[in-house]
Amino acid sequence: MTTTTRRAGEETGLRAHIDKLIAGIGAKDVEALRGLYAPDVVSFDVEPPLQHVGADAKMANWTRAFAFFRDLSYEVRDLAFTVGGDVAFGHCFGRLAGTLPDGTATAGMWVRATFCFERRDGAWLIVHDQASVPFDIATGKGVSDLEP
Repeated sequence: MTTTTRRAGEETGLRAHIDKLIAGIGAKDVEALRGLYAPDVVSFDVEPPLQHVGADAKMANWTRAFAFFRDLSYEVRDLAFTVGGDVAFGHCFGRLAGTLPDGTATAGMWVRATFCFERRDGAWLIVHDQASVPFDIATGKGVSDLEP
């Protein structure tokens, strides 16, 4: 097997991992999501605090987000990977959108997302993720109306 073929196979597996993430978010299935993350994941999300350490903290963050919506979806654009042995990095734009409990539809906002994967016991797991919002340096406020 050539390096190019092997890398394409790894990227296919990583894209499938992100597809499972998207499906788990849409289903509001915390346990399905838990299986995608390493137990010792470190997450820098848009939701406080500055970091969520461990799968339990990450799942608590998802649980809070799920409670905010009656239904929701997660969209990913421009997903790209760099793969090297048992470590891989992915980056994309992501948008969480949905319907609030009162029936109000929200378009959500685009964030910049980075995923760091490690292959453990033959399976890729997210060991670090980060979602960030650009900010206006003059005002110090986040800019949430940008689109990829």
